[in-house]
Amino acid sequence: MDLRLPGRLRSGRPRGARGALAAAVAAVVVLVGAAGTWSAVASDEPVKVSRDEQVMDMGGGVRLDTSYFTAGGDGRRPAVLLAHGFGGSKDDVRQQAEQLARDGYAVLTWSARGFGESTGRIGINDPKGEVADVSKLIDWLAKQPQVRLDKAGDPRVGMAGASYGGAVSLLAAGHDGRVDAIAPAVTYWNLADALFPDGVFKKLWTGVFFNSGGGCAKFEPTLCAMYERVAESGAPDAAARQLLEARSPSAVGDRIKAPTLLIQGQTDSLFTLAQSDAAEKAIRANGAPVDVDWIAGGHDGGEMENGRVQARVTSWFDRYLKDDESADTGPAFRVTRTLGNGSGDGEPRLSGVTADTYPGLAGKPRSFALTGREQSVDNPAGASPPAVSALPGLGGGGLAQLSTLGVGVSLDFPGQFAAFESAPLRDDVQITGSPTVTVHVKSTADDAVLFAKVYDVGPGGERQQVLPSQLVQPLRVEGAKAGKDVTITLPAIDHEVDDGHRLRLVLASTDLGYASPTAPATYTVSVKSDLTVPTALNEADTPDTLPAWVWWMPIAGAGIALALLLTARRRTAPPAPADPALAEVPLQITGLTKRYAKSADRYAVKDLSFRVEKGQVLGLLGPNGAGKTTTLRMLMGLIKPDGGEIRVFGHAIAPGAPVLSRVGAFVEGAGFLPHLTGRENLDLYWQATGRPPEDAHLEEALEIAGLGDALARAVRTYSQGMRQRLAIAQAMLGLPDLLILDEPTNGLDPPQIREMREVMIRYAAAGRTVIVSSHLLSEVERSCTHLVVMDHGQLVQAGPVDEIVGSGDTLLVGTAAPVEEPVVEKVAALPGVVSAVRTDAGLLVGLGSDGSASSLVAELVRLEVPVESVGPHRRLEDAFLTLIGD
Repeated sequence: MDLRLPGRLRSGRPRGARGALAAAVAAVVVLVGAAGTWSAVASDEPVKVSRDEQVMDMGGGVRLDTSYFTAGGDGRRPAVLLAHGFGGSKDDVRQQAEQLARDGYAVLTWSARGFGESTGRIGINDPKGEVADVSKLIDWLAKQPQVRLDKAGDPRVGMAGASYGGAVSLLAAGHDGRVDAIAPAVTYWNLADALFPDGVFKKLWTGVFFNSGGGCAKFEPTLCAMYERVAESGAPDAAARQLLEARSPSAVGDRIKAPTLLIQGQTDSLFTLAQSDAAEKAIRANGAPVDVDWIAGGHDGGEMENGRVQARVTSWFDRYLKDDESADTGPAFRVTRTLGNGSGDGEPRLSGVTADTYPGLAGKPRSFALTGREQSVDNPAGASPPAVSALPGLGGGGLAQLSTLGVGVSLDFPGQFAAFESAPLRDDVQITGSPTVTVHVKSTADDAVLFAKVYDVGPGGERQQVLPSQLVQPLRVEGAKAGKDVTITLPAIDHEVDDGHRLRLVLASTDLGYASPTAPATYTVSVKSDLTVPTALNEADTPDTLPAWVWWMPIAGAGIALALLLTARRRTAPPAPADPALAEVPLQITGLTKRYAKSADRYAVKDLSFRVEKGQVLGLLGPNGAGKTTTLRMLMGLIKPDGGEIRVFGHAIAPGAPVLSRVGAFVEGAGFLPHLTGRENLDLYWQATGRPPEDAHLEEALEIAGLGDALARAVRTYSQGMRQRLAIAQAMLGLPDLLILDEPTNGLDPPQIREMREVMIRYAAAGRTVIVSSHLLSEVERSCTHLVVMDHGQLVQAGPVDEIVGSGDTLLVGTAAPVEEPVVEKVAALPGVVSAVRTDAGLLVGLGSDGSASSLVAELVRLEVPVESVGPHRRLEDAFLTLIGD
């Protein structure tokens, strides 16, 4: 399943009728269940899927182009309606439909009115149009011999889709009681609130919305007239709101009683977290089960977490459509957090935090006093130049993703904003929800339009300020001439503010994404209350454990730490006493030294010291001969150091040390017995440890291997990649607190390498620790939180990945199309820019000491450069070569 948003919304360029919000549907569509996944892995050929193409008459001259997918036997099964995104067609979800069919569902896809080969005008989910079409499709499913029926005319059916498709899933559940479960994603609850927040016109996103439908003429006449009227005036009227509200799920919110999994994006200035919050409240009030999942990405770009989301939605449908009570539907609430930038290409490292109940957007409030005098703010004539926050259409890891990585790219113009700051925070504060504040606004005009945002400001002041998820809250203050107190509810975010940072409230008169009054005016703004921030998950953060879906992935697998078993049997001198102060520290190495045999002055490892904490994925790097494997072998008690000390959870390491039972390792290849099967090798290893069978988590390890029927074959028939996967799974037997992996990706293909990366991150997020040695620097950068760099047996540098890699002074600007040389010259001449060079991916822009990412982005937009992504160019490879020299 692919949750990436469509190319059109990433680039802002037309893609035709099949573009736009289409690919988003693939996002959250439930697509591959565990059984389907494993059959694909174990079988030489996938299960054959039958596809039936039909054009269905909806009446009134409307004909829908449909596809019907089934696989397997003739028995009845639940059905799923799979809706595509705005601007797309049924073709966008074909792959997902086929996968879902293999998992035991009958799947019906269709091109909505006005899209693909279907006829009719676009009604933006008109209850009498697109929503009524869904009911007719359900009627058709009820007549199919493969579809399970709850009663005559009532099939067991679920719906899934993202964005436009997510909204029709909600609407169908409200209008047709036959819908049994839904999984809408990155979608809206009230479209009027989404496009006209607080009475302010979200002009850029609305323009993308209508243009991606193929132009105003393809819409119902009332919708076209509404758009043209609002776009011309710059302000929505009551009729416009009423028109969109009638086509919103909120209009039938009291009728939605199907179990609902709401998946919403954090980097989404189109449909914010407030939309899913309103949906959760309404549907839960009806008595239906509702879970909420905040993913990292959204319409503004970022990581859409396809694999994890796919597994969760699959489980949701298995539970509520197949009646599988053993299906793990996940926590009531989950939020993804970005740990840092894992590579130069901008792919982040992610972690998850869960809660047993959905906290809403206002849980556990904390207040922070703001300082700042009353300030005047000018709204310039023509509302130009506008401030820059989010850039609609700039997806694929653009501004919003950069903000999660601590890179500030917003732009406010002097004289056009007021700012109020808190004192430096005395402790870390995790904001989860919507901050609130009351301000007093006075205007020289009848009304005032302002844009509120809260920055996280580092010790360096404005040059170190970050706007979380690039979100702003517009507010229209009517009758502002006399002055008015206004309470502002800012966009919901999940963002950690570090100790020593400040919170900065900014009220700007303009924003690039919205329509501001074109007539000049002056606003006077003062703060009337503390800034209140919700901290529902601040003190009781619950990192994701290793849920079943992690083990479902066909990841690299299982190492024979047989050496640990052998060393455990050796008779040794009593080890040094445990150090209670280090009881919670997975690893501390102090002054570790190992000489080469028969040499008094040549060292494999010399005076090495570093420490590893819980939850870290530590990469051990160095060129060949740096001493990495020697260090790991000493850590496992396989060889004895000549000097120094290794302590694991406070216990000194020596051959046979009992604490080694808390260590799992895969070092220098696997040592399987070739005549035994994969499963027999795992069974034999665990039996030899003498530990209880129930402690092995053997079934989870078998699922990790992802070898399917190959587990019953002799290991001598395995390929190198299969042996590697089995070996790493064996290292994870018993879920050790400290996992050591030496070159774990050898023999794995690119998809398996990615899956291995995700498992290492999840393993550490559950409170365990992973140490990995690898020559694949790009993978280390993606998966590790910390690094230890060695050369010639000695420590060169240790610390967090981001500190070692550094942001550098060069930015890689990804563009949707090649940049012409005259434009490159203009970029190179910009203030704060020292160089600009074209690359295959876009531009490499070198910044001077007076340059910043925010000013660069603003200038690129002004120059009409088709920006798709912006990120630091320096990679781990550059840092590594700098550290070790030639």
